[in-house]
Amino acid sequence: MSTAYLVVTVLAAALAAFSAGSVFLHAEWTVKPLADYGVPRAWWPWLGAAKAAGAAGLLAGLAVPVIGRLAAVGLILYFLGAVITVLRARWFSHVPFPLVYAAPAVASLVLGLAA
Repeated sequence: MSTAYLVVTVLAAALAAFSAGSVFLHAEWTVKPLADYGVPRAWWPWLGAAKAAGAAGLLAGLAVPVIGRLAAVGLILYFLGAVITVLRARWFSHVPFPLVYAAPAVASLVLGLAA
């Protein structure tokens, strides 16, 4: 396991956990855009749970690599869905936000597969 993989994976897990926590705690900077995009409030706990599971999976992947790879794929798909949601809502200036969270998950997957 390389140092780069370890650092990027922990960073990706921390960002996903932070994002999950902001949904669970109903942080205004997170839930207001969700409402603006038209995401039903009933989905918010499930979205937070998906991010939390992704974060836990990335960390578990440090011991069991296949779990980390699957978690990275899940987070990448999640944030791709977030980009699509933002685009459908026509909030084009918000597209970079989910990409910031997706980038370390992509890097973790690439570095994990290269190992």
